[in-house]
Amino acid sequence: MAKRKSKKRSLSAAEWEQLASKPHFQELMRKKKRFIISATIFFILYYFALPIGTGYFTFLNTPIIGSLNGAYLFALSQFFMAWILAILYVRHANKLDQLIEELIPQQRRKSS
Repeated sequence: MAKRKSKKRSLSAAEWEQLASKPHFQELMRKKKRFIISATIFFILYYFALPIGTGYFTFLNTPIIGSLNGAYLFALSQFFMAWILAILYVRHANKLDQLIEELIPQQRRKSS
């Protein structure tokens, strides 16, 4: 993904502190945190479902196609799940970044 080149100056540390104290910015950060924590919990549960499922239950050890059993398919699905979560995170982060980019000019006007 190409970096966006901006001709505008970045905010100073004091301006960022003022922006970070705004309720709208704090709400965006809460949304980001909520998404990251939810995705992490989901991934950890999904990841540990395989060893727990194969260790304590027999349904994943059942052959599905030849010697290919449910555990192999579940393990393969973890690769897809990691990519899906990564794609969802990038989309979510891009939306939040876009909303924050809209707040920066407002902050510049207020601090000028």
